[in-house]
Amino acid sequence: MELAIMHHTAGFLLPTLPSDSLNYALIILNQRLPRFAPLLWNHAKIRLCADGGANRLFDEMPLFFPDLSPLDVRQRYKPDVIKGDMDSIREDVLDYYTKQVTSCGCDTIDESHDQDTTDLHKCIAHITNSTPDSEKSNLCILVTGALGGRFDHEAGNINVLYRFSGMRIILLSDDCLIQVLPKTHHHKIHIQSSAVGPHCGLIPIGMPSTCTTTSGLKWNLSGTEMKFGGLVSTSNLVTGEMVTVNSDTDLLWTISIKNAFS
Repeated sequence: MELAIMHHTAGFLLPTLPSDSLNYALIILNQRLPRFAPLLWNHAKIRLCADGGANRLFDEMPLFFPDLSPLDVRQRYKPDVIKGDMDSIREDVLDYYTKQVTSCGCDTIDESHDQDTTDLHKCIAHITNSTPDSEKSNLCILVTGALGGRFDHEAGNINVLYRFSGMRIILLSDDCLIQVLPKTHHHKIHIQSSAVGPHCGLIPIGMPSTCTTTSGLKWNLSGTEMKFGGLVSTSNLVTGEMVTVNSDTDLLWTISIKNAFS
């Protein structure tokens, strides 16, 4: 049976979204905000802070606007939801956003009773449960603060990608993005060359790939086996505006984000 094609784009890094854009949600985790955080915020239709991610929004978003007062910036950038086990959010930050409930609809959800899932998992579950089934295929969740910091946290965030492998979820840092390409689809990755690339990689986390085929890379794969302890496609390069990937297992796709883009 011929697999359906899933299209991917980094258009959310452009000032103006393409006319055929996805619907974006933003989750802020407890690591430093990337330099393009205000851009992601503007593109998102719903914004969540995962526990201590609210500290980052409160402390760091005003730094992007040195000509404005921190109070004005915090009033402008208020999350729709703060969710998690609430072991990292500062009391002053929680108190500030709690008092904003009436004016902005900010909702704080304490799930400290659930210690089996991460705060990122809790936030993604909230978004999926709040999204009608008819709109889920057009949903893309952007996550800041998921890369860097403690490695066990980073590995846990990657594990969440696999637990929701059928969804478009993109983990972002200042340097790169990563996402899962599920084996249930063929993949066409549209390259916004002004914002991303050329360095990229395909990584078989979870299980080996016995057959992966690509186009649009400097070193393409042709029915190639990839596994840890063997070949892994790192430090590859995109060569044009489209990359295609077909594989018999879920793969992580990663591509570099340029230091300056418009």
